[in-house]
Amino acid sequence: MRLNRLCGLYFFAATLLQAANGVTPGKLVVERPTLICLGFEWNISGDDNRNSSVDVAYRKVGESQWKRGLPLLRMGGEKVIRKDLGLDYTVPEMFAGSILDLEPATEYEARFTMRDSDGVSGNAVETVKVRTRAEPKAPEGGRVLHVYPLGWKGPKQEPSYTGLKQAYFRSGNGDWAVLSEQKVQAGDTILVHAGLYKGDRLQYSHPLGLDFDGTYVLTAKGTPERPIVIRAAGDGEVIFDGDGNQTLFNVMAADYHIFEGITVRNTDVAFQAGLKDVIGAKGLAVRRCRLEDVGIAVNGQFAGSHDFYISDNVMLGRDDRNRLLGWYAPGIYGGNKLKSYYAVKLYGSGHVVSYNYIAYFHDGITVCTHGSPDPEQDHRATSIDFYNNDIHLMADDFIEADGGVHNIRVMRNRGVNAAQCGLSAQPVFGGPAYYIRNVLYHVPTGCGLKFNVKPSGMVLYHNTMITEALPGDFFSNVHMRNNLFLGRDEPNRPVFRFSNATSYSTYDYNGYRLNPKATGQFLWSAPKGGALRDYEQGRAGAKAFGSLSELRQATGQEAHGIEVDYDIFENLRPPDAAKPHAIYHAQNLNFSLKPAGKAVDAGLPLPNVNDGFAGKAPDLGAYELGQAPPHYGPRVRVAAGE
Repeated sequence: MRLNRLCGLYFFAATLLQAANGVTPGKLVVERPTLICLGFEWNISGDDNRNSSVDVAYRKVGESQWKRGLPLLRMGGEKVIRKDLGLDYTVPEMFAGSILDLEPATEYEARFTMRDSDGVSGNAVETVKVRTRAEPKAPEGGRVLHVYPLGWKGPKQEPSYTGLKQAYFRSGNGDWAVLSEQKVQAGDTILVHAGLYKGDRLQYSHPLGLDFDGTYVLTAKGTPERPIVIRAAGDGEVIFDGDGNQTLFNVMAADYHIFEGITVRNTDVAFQAGLKDVIGAKGLAVRRCRLEDVGIAVNGQFAGSHDFYISDNVMLGRDDRNRLLGWYAPGIYGGNKLKSYYAVKLYGSGHVVSYNYIAYFHDGITVCTHGSPDPEQDHRATSIDFYNNDIHLMADDFIEADGGVHNIRVMRNRGVNAAQCGLSAQPVFGGPAYYIRNVLYHVPTGCGLKFNVKPSGMVLYHNTMITEALPGDFFSNVHMRNNLFLGRDEPNRPVFRFSNATSYSTYDYNGYRLNPKATGQFLWSAPKGGALRDYEQGRAGAKAFGSLSELRQATGQEAHGIEVDYDIFENLRPPDAAKPHAIYHAQNLNFSLKPAGKAVDAGLPLPNVNDGFAGKAPDLGAYELGQAPPHYGPRVRVAAGE
């Protein structure tokens, strides 16, 4: 009898354990689509031993053949902590991930299959149909309004207006005539003809209507199908000069506006599109514009904003153009005044920032930080794409995913000269934040990756970083494959710091150049004693390894990693370690691999990332041998007078 009771208790305990280790699927969430990517979240419970997975397949609607996508990233239990900020966020139990590089305006079918050897309780397969977004375009059949500058001498097309405010609001001059019942409507196109639009904001009742603040405060509502278009007419350069004002275009209350082909200059904020916890626009498009001598190009920090499209622009800040100066530690490499802040900062979902040339700012492109996300609220930083941007000479960082929650996609960007850090996650709240096929060159601090405030969920594939990767804090649930990390000959500087707060981060198939003047090439920290997570450990406990083989033997990581040098490239030299303030230009740098180099065919196949690789296996780094490099920056000529 006693033996039977013991057997019964054992069976009951085993059943409970299996139930805790088995996974129960919850709600599948489809995030806002972008032009070329789709993002998904799948909540779960159970899976205490973290051995469940989700396979992804996708196809165009109407096609029979499924394609493999990247598996969704398993997350849950990771902590994003910083005590002095009162920040203590725990990532919920879930999967999240993206399907990448799709066609715009196309309907896809996506299938998700959850697996767990301990059992799946519930619906293990979910299939959804989602359409990618189309590039914003001018509506058909709407009114066309013509705007001319002061002093226009030629013929005019009707209806015609002097200055943008008159066409937009149909109002007169002065504070007694600012109301009209006939302002611009959804579906209207305002064609702005060549000339200089610069009001005297200190003159009362100036004809351009920009009294005192010099700001165009635009408040009409377009729709996705019928946006309001403000576009250069094509008869010469259109210049909006802010006369040194604070904001030129305030569009925080204006939905679905398209600005195209204009030049904006001499203002602190070119487009003010949203303030945190206040108000923000939806569907803003700024494309093929030239924004020069500005402090901020596009600011959109409102959590409820979505579907921005910032593409094919030239954005030029006010920072030093002749030296690389950082803002931190001025006695070493700093000393830069904050003359310009960031080119683009956004929060919300569904945003696209692509094919821009950005130079002379503090930061290039960044997600706004809003603190701990509310999992029950839709207003989070999700489904945001930064791709094919060309970034030159930042006083701080090239691209920041800081504040991102799920499915932040940083792909195929090129950054040359950053005084502080390259790619930032300060922090990421669960992820995945994808960093794929980015190229970085000359980050003299060695901070190619700024993983700070204990971020979680970074996925790095096929990046080429000509700098060391020395994250400043411990990080969680990070996965790296097929990257290249090559630093300068900096004395006593390791090439990589692995500061693991979780035991399940993984590193393999990466290439590293050892710094000849350093002894400890790799620094390794990880939870001790079989723990999944450890957020209290400090850097002092890090182990130093002098070679990749030592790291591999001690940690089991980088089983297929290799040591490389600059001879893997056709013709590329490292930045001069003795000249941290030097400036390098992208057109003089060749990141293509040498056919016989060690990085060729040394990578791991990754579905939806390196499909169609040329040789026996994918190559390491951002460029695949035999394939054309990505296009960086604007795809068309931007604004007359470039």
